[in-house]
This record gives sequence, structure tokens and C-alpha cells, in this order.
Amino acid sequence: MAKKNWTHWSDILKRRLANANRGKSQEEKKSEEMDLFTKYYSEWKGGSDKNKSYKNIPRFYFRLPAEDEVLLQKLREESRAVFLQRKSRELLDHEEIQNLWFLLEKHQVPPVNSEEAMISYEAYLEVGDLAGPKCNKFFTARVYAKLLHSDPYGRISIMQFFNYIMRKVWLHKTRIGLSLYDVAGQGFLRESDLENYILELIPTLPQLDGLEKSFYSFYVCTAVRKFFFFLDPLRTGKIKIQDILACSFLDDLLELRDEELSKESQESNWFSAPSALRVYGQYLNLDKDHNGMLSKEELSRYGRATLTSVFLERVFQECLTYDGEMDYKTYLDFVLALENKKEPAALQYIFKLLDMDNQGYLNVFSLNYFFRVKKIKCNQITFTVNDEIFDMVKPKDPYKITLQDLVNSCQGDTVTSILIDFNGFWTYENREAPVANDSDSTNTANNDDS
Repeated sequence: MAKKNWTHWSDILKRRLANANRGKSQEEKKSEEMDLFTKYYSEWKGGSDKNKSYKNIPRFYFRLPAEDEVLLQKLREESRAVFLQRKSRELLDHEEIQNLWFLLEKHQVPPVNSEEAMISYEAYLEVGDLAGPKCNKFFTARVYAKLLHSDPYGRISIMQFFNYIMRKVWLHKTRIGLSLYDVAGQGFLRESDLENYILELIPTLPQLDGLEKSFYSFYVCTAVRKFFFFLDPLRTGKIKIQDILACSFLDDLLELRDEELSKESQESNWFSAPSALRVYGQYLNLDKDHNGMLSKEELSRYGRATLTSVFLERVFQECLTYDGEMDYKTYLDFVLALENKKEPAALQYIFKLLDMDNQGYLNVFSLNYFFRVKKIKCNQITFTVNDEIFDMVKPKDPYKITLQDLVNSCQGDTVTSILIDFNGFWTYENREAPVANDSDSTNTANNDDS
């Protein structure tokens, strides 16, 4: 078809030129020939403005204003603020949520369950009509089907449905709150953005009332590092707001609104005041020369002082240091990795330190390198566990252990403990026998290390 069209317009062009060129100079003929060629070629290629299908395609890319385009940046900020305000007004307020609860209770359907009130689909739709337009998105067949379980009458739990609505409203409110700190408006928060969010959140958390303002900056740093350590594995310096909402960290942080939070819950919550003070206190205790930084020797006393010298050497080779010393932020990453060795992000951190040649895998040579200080003799018996590690991990390649192999094996915490920690090694070796007291184990390990 294309060849036929080409022949058609080329023939027309030749005939037009033959008739029009009589009595004209050579230059005039060439000029007219070029004009006609351009015209017909453009029509053949669809270059005319007629029937341009791409005009019907909606615009999907908008260039971000440059730093020097102050007016455009201001316009973008104002339009985002208006958009977020509109989205906020679409959410249920306290009075509307309370009214919805009364409607649901009023429309519960018998037979009455001794444990919880139930509602049928017909009554569910009736409540949806009475609740107002803001609730329309909650009263759909899809939502009802999600909450329908094993009730013999085809009803759903009123409490479960109400909790579902509360969770959705909370998520949207939190997303809008986080988006206010998204300066670029791209759905990401940089470290400084999240720091500002948490700093302004502190006064709303009763469990943090006892914190001195001089400690706020250290608390914010401690809190923010957990988000970035686990949600930014590639260390891009920004994390998706969607990822923040999807993980449990924000729930843990906002749990501090509970004035009656138990002591056990506070101790297990990274964001609580006791937890933050514990981590920062450990850092100060390790800093013997009080210069605000940790040397390799100072870090060697971390925990039970059983980390091997080889591992500590790798930490200071790979991690960010300042004149060979570690700052508090780098220390937080170190602590998060060692306290969460079952998590993929922590395994990734430790694996990078174990992978000395940056090969992407560990082999027998790598393991032997970390075992060279663990030729620990007990009753003249030398323990070697290379084969046992490969048996535990069961890597795809029988001679190489990758990070993914460690994660898939669910034995990553045990393997890494064996390789980097004397205490972890002894615990594994004596898992079926009574373990000697910690001080004896530590002293033996340190003597062999030297």
C-alpha cells in the first residue's frame, strides 16, 4: 500500500512539474520543485495538521520547574497545597465517623451473636445510602466480600467493617500529612523531609513528653535511620511515601500516642524514649575519649565485646567514616544490622562486609578468612564449620553462597553470627551441650584473637 501511494504522488509531481516548468529558468524550476516535494511528502507522511491522532493522547509528563523558575515553583507548591486540602476535606471527620457507628449499630441484623454485632448485605446498603456521599467508597460489594467469612447467614461483623473504615481513613490522613513534607511532590521523602515530619510529631506523642529538647536532634536521627536502613536498601537518599505507609514502622511510632503503653512495649519499640536513650547511651559509653566519634578499638567493646577483629576491620573499610572514626548515624546502621540479623536489609549490610572482593558471593576462601581467628581449640579439638554452613544454606551453586541464598535459607542470622561473633560461634558449636559461662567463653575467644 505504501509503495502504491509513493508512486501515486510521485507521478503527480512529475506531471505538475512538466506542465509548470515551461518557460521558467533553472533556478525557478528547482525552487518550485522543492516546494512541491515538501508539500506532497509532508502529506504522505501525515505531516499536515489534519487527523493527527496524537492530539487525542492526554499529556502524561510535566517537566518540574528548574531552581531559578521561582514563579513556577511557587505555583506548583500552591496547587499541591490546594489539592491536599481538597483530599483532606473528602475524608470523614470525627463527627461523621461517630454518626456512621450509630447507624451501623442501629442496623445490626439478628440472630444476635453473643460475641459481636453483625449486619446483612441489604442493611449494609441501606446504611451506605444514609451515611452520605463521603462513605460511598466503603459501601461496595467488593468491600463486603472482603469482610465476609464464615457466617451462616451471609453477614459481616460490624466491628470489623468499622475498623476497616478507620484504618482506611487513618492511612489517607497520614498520607496527606506525609505529602505535606514532600517538597518535590514526587511521592518520595528525603532524609531532611522525614526529619522535619518526626520533629513536628514529637509534641503529639505523650510517651515522649519526658525527652529534653536538647536530645530531640539525636532522637530524630535515631528514628529516621530505621526508616532509611530498611526502606532504602540502595541508599538513594529517599524513600517512597507508599513504602512508609506499607511497613509497620509508622504504626510503632504512632503507638507512642498511647499514654498507658506498657513498659515491655516501650522496650521493644525502637522509637520509644527508653529505646532511643539506650542506643545513644551505649554510643556515649563506647566513646571513651569523648570526641563524639568511635574508633575501631572503641567499637570492639560493643555488646559483649565478642565481635572478631577481622569483621571490625571490614566495618571500617566499607562504612562511612571520618578520619577513620565512626559517627552516630553510621553507628545506628551498625546497630540496626546486628539487632535484626533475620531481616533481608540487615543481611545485605553484613553480606557486603563479608564479601571482601565484591564478587556477589561467599566461597570457601571467604569463610576461611573470617574463621582464621576462630581456630579455637577446646580440648585440643579444632572446630571447622564450612561444610555445615553450606549444608544449612543449601545454595543453588554448591560452591558459592549469594545474598539471596542466605535470605532464602532462613538461616542467615545463624550463619552471620558464626562468622562475625565469637559468642555466636561458641553458641552454635555448643548448641547440644551445656554452654560455659559467658565470661570464660569471651576470655578464651579474645585470647585466641590476639
